[in-house]
Amino acid sequence: MGLTILQVGYPLAPVGPDTVGGAEQVLYHLDAGLVARGHRSLVVAPEGSRPAGDLVPVPAVSGSLDGPVRQQAQARHARAIERALDRYGIDLVHLHGIDAFSYLPPPGVPVLVTLHLPPSWYPAETWGQGRPDTWLVPVSEHQRRQCPDSPALLPPVLNGVPAKALSSPYGKRNLLAAMGRICPEKGFEHAVDAAKAAGKPLLLAGKLYAYGAHQDYFENVLTPRLDSRRRFIGPLGFLGKRHLLGMARALLVPSLCEETSSLSSMEALACGTPVIAFPNGALPEVVEHGVTGFIVPDAAAMADAIADLGHIDPEACRATARARFSLDAMVESYLATYRRILGREARTEAA
Repeated sequence: MGLTILQVGYPLAPVGPDTVGGAEQVLYHLDAGLVARGHRSLVVAPEGSRPAGDLVPVPAVSGSLDGPVRQQAQARHARAIERALDRYGIDLVHLHGIDAFSYLPPPGVPVLVTLHLPPSWYPAETWGQGRPDTWLVPVSEHQRRQCPDSPALLPPVLNGVPAKALSSPYGKRNLLAAMGRICPEKGFEHAVDAAKAAGKPLLLAGKLYAYGAHQDYFENVLTPRLDSRRRFIGPLGFLGKRHLLGMARALLVPSLCEETSSLSSMEALACGTPVIAFPNGALPEVVEHGVTGFIVPDAAAMADAIADLGHIDPEACRATARARFSLDAMVESYLATYRRILGREARTEAA
């Protein structure tokens, strides 16, 4: 019997085939996977989003994303969730935003919250809030180990990427890539420094959001390091991302935060492109040192590792992505989690 799932994205980020945020990519692919398997997926997201399922639209936001704008967006999200619950027979609400507890629905329907970001970034009430039938799922084993003890915590569901669609071969060029949200915790200045030290060109792709701290970082830390050979090219859609990752010699991931996963690393491996990453968070679970890339401590070691890329087999990278980071495995794991939650609810009602 098919399920009806209400997927709820972050209030300030659209969802679609060319979305750039990691949580939004997971939501989009999960939504498409549910629809392909005969389930009904409804998606609460800003106007202009393009899910495979049915869009429950909220007004899109422009300009600064700080303070009152974010609070207004959260209030609109809460109202949209309430309308969807009144109109449709929702089996489960699946929330993806870091601010999910700002718009939890009233008790009654089971809720699953995917923890896309480091556990320390979530409010304290995440781990002990009193709403019944509210569950938390991490996206990696490392993240699960970092989570506080909570009876709501479920086993991880590992992220997946469209490995087959990313595997189209491109001729490698003498350049490096870096990719992700442009913000201080991603540490892209270290990627630029490493590329300069290695004498290699670098293309940095990513979205710069209208948060004050992100824009300050871009203008005062990142931009002064860029030059004609190390360039920022802005956000890329799926085809552009596949092209960049496919032709790059390596993806540099100098993240300074406790990464819960790394979709860009998984995507690079699916393209046959090794990854050179700092050892933060779950990155050592994604990148196998000496096999699919290198785990290094700093920018100097990152520059040294660039010279060793010839030792990495592109086909080993693609095989790893197909075996470990498939979308099918992610979608099936979420479906098993949904059924586990709904089974618990049924047993509770029967008792």
